[in-house]
Amino acid sequence: MNAVPFSVRTTSAFDRQLKKLVKQHRDLIAHFGNAITVLSVDPYNRSRSHDVKKLEEVCAGEGQFRLRLGRYRFRYDVAGRVVTLMACSLRREDTYA
Repeated sequence: MNAVPFSVRTTSAFDRQLKKLVKQHRDLIAHFGNAITVLSVDPYNRSRSHDVKKLEEVCAGEGQFRLRLGRYRFRYDVAGRVVTLMACSLRREDTYA
């Protein structure tokens, strides 16, 4: 079963967040590459092999899905065969303290 890959795009807000985080967290570059790979193949996580969650009560355009890779979270929307990365964030040790 050869599926047509999804196209992954970013918003300008995502680009700004990524650039800001990379300055202090160089390992984010590798995680971002992994995110692109995962989202271009399986953004709905039909294989159940990635940490993807559909967020409840979130409208399209606000990042309906969340991909967790290590300490990083990527929020994105899917429209047809296009994945749009909306936000990139870091989960800190004191997030839930």
